[in-house]
Amino acid sequence: MSFTENIVKWAHERNLINGSSPQAQMMKLTEEMGELAASLARGKWDDATDAIGDCAVVLAIIAEQINANFDGCCNAAWLEIKDRKGRMVDGVFVKE
Repeated sequence: MSFTENIVKWAHERNLINGSSPQAQMMKLTEEMGELAASLARGKWDDATDAIGDCAVVLAIIAEQINANFDGCCNAAWLEIKDRKGRMVDGVFVKE
């Protein structure tokens, strides 16, 4: 099974897909993003790695709840940015 398939199966088994809502999962994602921000601010890369994974899990759950394919969503984003050009300004990528 793929990463996403494992998450979706796990979430269905725990009633997270039908027993929760995308709005409730968005609140969970916000919590996980806060943990990621705190880890990065403190330079705790191991904690940041865990938080990135937690964010991906919640995003996969939200995708399933709205009948979207998480891998497809990521691929669509990749196709949108893969040829993007721009430059770094004060540590931020600014697209052309």
